[in-house]
Amino acid sequence: MASPTAVLLDLDRTLIDLQSFTDYGAALDDVRSLVGSWQDVQVPDTDWDRATVACMSVLHAFLDDPRWGDISDAIAAHERVAIAQSELMPTVADARLTLASIPTAVVTLLPADVAIAVLDYHDLEIGREIDFVVGRDPRVKPKPEPDGVLEACRLLEVSPEDSVMIGDSTWDAQAALAAGTAFVGVPAAGFDTAVRTQIGTADTLVQALTEVGLRE
Repeated sequence: MASPTAVLLDLDRTLIDLQSFTDYGAALDDVRSLVGSWQDVQVPDTDWDRATVACMSVLHAFLDDPRWGDISDAIAAHERVAIAQSELMPTVADARLTLASIPTAVVTLLPADVAIAVLDYHDLEIGREIDFVVGRDPRVKPKPEPDGVLEACRLLEVSPEDSVMIGDSTWDAQAALAAGTAFVGVPAAGFDTAVRTQIGTADTLVQALTEVGLRE
């Protein structure tokens, strides 16, 4: 692809690993105490653990339910606690200047306030490396739907076709492809053969940015 005019980034395990330190099992217990049982919705395969998938899935299941905000808040309480243990992903520090030089948005399944807090904790600033954050919001259908990608492009005033998204999961890939945006999966080993026929892959964020022509 030609060098993109904007970069869209997943956050968790693409820029920062928060997921590994979040107790999604406890979060799921809190959700059950709020709503009891629910009917699962079909979501893409991923290498996330079962509790993480369940927490993200329940947000899909209750998207049009007035309890969605309470569910999101219950999960977010555990995500917020994990910020102090979270870790910057490999080569992200080396990519700071590149990210600061091009319109960049984060599209994440985390709430925007949690995303901004964890970015700030690792010295990735809104208005410097990151221009906008599109977080989980009942008005924007979450990944793997394309709505967050399209909203990020709208905020950046770029077309999806002129952008590239970088992420770590099939949810990210499906959202980008459905929006008409090129996608690079990082790390490459995290994507199965069927998905890899439709996307680019790289081992690190710096390699991904290099492959799309944003670094020499």
